Amino acid sequence: MRTIFVTGTDTDVGKTFVSRLILNKMSTRYSRTAGFKPISAGCERTSQGLRNEDALILQQASTIDLDYNEVNPIAFAPPIAPHIAAKQVGVRLGVEEISQHYRRLLEHSPDFVLTEGAGGWRLPLSDQESDTSASKPCIEYLSDFAIAHDMPVVLVVGMRLGCLNHAVLTYEAIVRDGLNCIGWIANQCEPDMPYYKHNKQSLTNLLNAPMLAEVAYCDEKTPEGDELLETTAAWQIIFS
Repeated sequence: MRTIFVTGTDTDVGKTFVSRLILNKMSTRYSRTAGFKPISAGCERTSQGLRNEDALILQQASTIDLDYNEVNPIAFAPPIAPHIAAKQVGVRLGVEEISQHYRRLLEHSPDFVLTEGAGGWRLPLSDQESDTSASKPCIEYLSDFAIAHDMPVVLVVGMRLGCLNHAVLTYEAIVRDGLNCIGWIANQCEPDMPYYKHNKQSLTNLLNAPMLAEVAYCDEKTPEGDELLETTAAWQIIFS
């Protein structure tokens, strides 16, 4: 089974958009693919329960027929940090809780699983240890889930002002956590970023990982076809 963890330089940098494109690409290589969005917030209340737009996109892009709750097992209505939302409703968030849902997903025997993070790399699952007697708080992050399962990481860089700092810091954190950042994807989330090509070249020089692909900017009038994903020669790394 092949797995990757998709993270971003920040929230709203196009992780889901890129994840859908990756899943579509992977479906040409693997017959049983699955998208996994373990945590979401800002969900809509429906007759079927809480639903997150990003998770619905991953569900649709998966070739395995998955129930929504298998794709997105932990969902919150408030559009706030998940650990704060969890505290409000008395739900415990932790690596083991997420791993239990992940193991259930693996019962479908997928060939490829794409896990999409939430926010950036250091999304807290809690801000304090439930055991108040502990001398030092043991805080868990969503990145700890990726670490626990030794997942290769794909970094989505939202190409906008500030992306150089965010990309370098995120990349350094991934490497420091002992994971393999197999590459990064430049997502043109703005139509006219000043000195776009210069910033892309700077990232190529600053990150010790190859650029796997580049996603063209699109708005509501642009068809969201797979042709928006322009892969590089390094793209094959994602399959190995």
